[in-house]
Amino acid sequence: MDDPTPTVRRVRADEWEAARALRLDALQDEAAGIAFLETYERAAAAPDEFYRDRTAGSAAGDDAVQLVADDGSALVGSVTVIAQRVGSVDYHGRPIERSRATVVGVYVRREQRGTGLIDRLLDAAADWARDLGFGELDLGVHRDNARAQGAYRRAGFVPSGVEFSSTIGPEIEMVRRL
Repeated sequence: MDDPTPTVRRVRADEWEAARALRLDALQDEAAGIAFLETYERAAAAPDEFYRDRTAGSAAGDDAVQLVADDGSALVGSVTVIAQRVGSVDYHGRPIERSRATVVGVYVRREQRGTGLIDRLLDAAADWARDLGFGELDLGVHRDNARAQGAYRRAGFVPSGVEFSSTIGPEIEMVRRL
C-alpha cells in the first residue's frame, strides 16, 4: 500500500510549473493578503522564465532553498529559506546586521493542514540553515495572522520583540534557535 505521507525535499529545477501552481494557490488563500508580499495578479502575470529562474535558484546552492512537500501527484506545501548575510539588505530593504536564515513563502494546501506537514517543512528548513552554520531561523508574520503565528509557535518560533511595517502592514519577527 502506498504511503500517503508527503515527502519533504528540496525542489528540483524542472518542477518550475508545479512550483508556480503551488505559489498561485497560496496567493488565493483567504489569508494571502496578510501572509504574502505578492498578489495573485502579479504572480499570475509573471513570465515562465521568472518561475524557471526562481525554481532553479532554489534547487541548488546556498543562497536560498525551496523545500516542498510532494504527495506523489502534486506539490502540497512549501517553505523557502533565504540566507541573508551581514552587509546586504533583506527583502524589505532593511540592512542585515547579523547573518541569518529567513523563512518566507510558507504555504500548505488546505487538505494537508492539521497533519503536521508544516512542522516537517519548518524542521527541514531548520536543518538546511543549521547545515550552513546559521544559529537561528527568523521570519516576519503579520500581527493579525493568528493561524500562522500558532503554527510557528508550535514549530519552536518565539517573538523576538522586533516589530516593523511592510507592504502588508504591521509585522512581528519570530525566531527559532537552532
